[in-house]
Amino acid sequence: MRLVLSAMLKKEGYEVETASDGMEALKALRQRDVAVVVTDLKMPGLDGMGLLERVIHDYPSTPVIVITAYGTIATAVDALKKGAFDYITKPFEQDELKGVIHKAIKTRALNEEEIIPAPEEIDRIGIIGTGRAIREIYETVAQVAPRTTTILLTGETGTGKELVASAIHRNSPRRNNPFIKINCAAIPENLVESELFGYEKGAFTGAAVSKQGRYELAHKGTLFLDEVGELPRDMQVKLLRVIQDQQFERVGGLRTITVDVRLIAATNRNLLQDVKEGRFREDLYYRLNVLPIHLPPLRERREDIGELAAYFTGRFNKKLDRAIRQIDPDVLEIFLNYDWPGNIREMENLMERVVLLARGDTITPEDLPAEMKTGAEASPLPGKAGRSRSFKELIRGHMEEAEKQMIIACLEECGDNVTQAAKRLGLSRKGLQLKMIRYNLRKQEKGG
Repeated sequence: MRLVLSAMLKKEGYEVETASDGMEALKALRQRDVAVVVTDLKMPGLDGMGLLERVIHDYPSTPVIVITAYGTIATAVDALKKGAFDYITKPFEQDELKGVIHKAIKTRALNEEEIIPAPEEIDRIGIIGTGRAIREIYETVAQVAPRTTTILLTGETGTGKELVASAIHRNSPRRNNPFIKINCAAIPENLVESELFGYEKGAFTGAAVSKQGRYELAHKGTLFLDEVGELPRDMQVKLLRVIQDQQFERVGGLRTITVDVRLIAATNRNLLQDVKEGRFREDLYYRLNVLPIHLPPLRERREDIGELAAYFTGRFNKKLDRAIRQIDPDVLEIFLNYDWPGNIREMENLMERVVLLARGDTITPEDLPAEMKTGAEASPLPGKAGRSRSFKELIRGHMEEAEKQMIIACLEECGDNVTQAAKRLGLSRKGLQLKMIRYNLRKQEKGG
């Protein structure tokens, strides 16, 4: 196998170094600069997983491609989670391996040109929160964005999967190329293939002209497949082939189209359970679940509720030409006790409604729908009983965070003009300055 692959790659113009086991490979790595490592998993002495760990530690910029038998795909996926670039299953076509190697070399070159952003420096594009759970998401985005590996986003409806997908794209080397979205659940089953891969003129009744599909439109960029668990079984087979080969034909076409697309998929379903029940292909699941990111529901990140409420208040003030200045502490208490079954999307819709209909410049419990107050009473915050003092402190902390975010938003809208911002917030200039000092917001002050 080594002789065959070596001859094939040399014919492609690559310089090739071969090794019979992991220790021999490490010796070769120490002696020369290696662009890509292609390794089997089962080897005497230091096996493929051991070699992968050493390469990731000692040569982090060198991509590792794992070759494995079909029956050990789960092991290959574990290797990907540990940092391998991709895997190939035996038996494989030579063109498939050549394509993966080419992609690995190109990715390495891009990564060497790009500076990987720190979690606090990434472009969050609307992802709000500073709690532990969301900070872990920021760290993950910063880690995975520079790669081209397929990502699977999981989580309940309304948790922000599309925002995270967009953040990954915006922080990747592909940021200046297309970010194409498609909701698999919103397309009739008989149109999924033409939407994904396009069609040629005359392919079916009504196809008066040729049309590019979403995959083709995403060339050099990122394709976001939302609700991928809703794909019909026959389309799952075709998608698997395209992920592996980066090639397809339009509906009714004969010409093979080659694309360079980074795929991000999302689902609110338990795909592993769907695999067990025969609704989703196992091989496609492993291809998608290379780098899984789970988005927690809002009820598991209550520390971000105050900040989210303040953000949506400022956003809808601007959109609806309103002037809501604060949120009553009792409202935040209701928010903290409520379970938010619709997650952030539910909060967004609610805040638009209450900002529009609020009777004064403060959002009060009277502005909330009755079912929310009832739901909050039925689901009290864990540990509330007998801890009124700490609960009040929690509410106060959320109020302060909400006030801070509203001041930040108002200052941005006023171009850091303190006089104008104070007027819009209903405060004196001195009162706003004191709050800016309290929240460490004094940068450069404008306005006299």
